[in-house]
Amino acid sequence: MKPIAILGVVLIVLGIGGLFLSRVTWTETKPVVKVGPLEVNSQEDHTVWIPTAAGVITVLAGLGLVFAGKRAA
Repeated sequence: MKPIAILGVVLIVLGIGGLFLSRVTWTETKPVVKVGPLEVNSQEDHTVWIPTAAGVITVLAGLGLVFAGKRAA
């Protein structure tokens, strides 16, 4: 497989994943105060929304690269 076709397959997989997972959420813990053995932490929740259009465009771009890689062969 040509590298451009491999990149196309990766984009297809990421695009399909973006369509099924509409958001990615994680929690970040930051130290606020640390005095000797006493430590106060703050937790922040972060969410990144993945638009449906981005997933569709990524899949279409991946398909284009796969077909371009096969055509160049």
